[in-house]
Amino acid sequence: MNKAWQQIDLEGGGLQTVNQRLSRALRRRSAAYLLWLAFPLGAHRLYLASRGGAALYGAATTLVILLWLTAGPRWGLLPVAGEILFALFDLVWIDRRIVALNKTIRMKVYLGGGAEAPANFRGRYTDDAALDEYLREKESERGGVQPVDMTAGARAHRRAPSFAEQEAMLRELSKRREHRD
Repeated sequence: MNKAWQQIDLEGGGLQTVNQRLSRALRRRSAAYLLWLAFPLGAHRLYLASRGGAALYGAATTLVILLWLTAGPRWGLLPVAGEILFALFDLVWIDRRIVALNKTIRMKVYLGGGAEAPANFRGRYTDDAALDEYLREKESERGGVQPVDMTAGARAHRRAPSFAEQEAMLRELSKRREHRD
């Protein structure tokens, strides 16, 4: 989405607002891979909403530091190797996680509640009398169309002529004018 569009305040529940919310919520691969560079902190896991994985990275890093300081560097290498293998697995996991997470985010944004029905919205009609009333009301709202009178006397009134009928009437009028002159 264009930066100028993101700065416009379009609150009101329209599609632009939903797309802005979605754009802000989606996770980006570039950000996840940049955060992966600091994998001992588990920041990429936090960014991708995996709190358990982030906690494991934090615990492993804490264990490495404690073993390094107390038992020496040789004992700290084993957890470091495990953490590095886990981080290499995350290089593949990140892409799959972003796809799944963004799908969930899209569903939550688009299918989630939020916008309410417009004022005077009456929903679907199942009652025929109410449906006829609704249709009459909607017909009167259409641009250039006059309300349709459904009474018995009004049914005899003919519909508006089609384009072809109007052309035929114009030809007839021009013939009459020619005969008068």
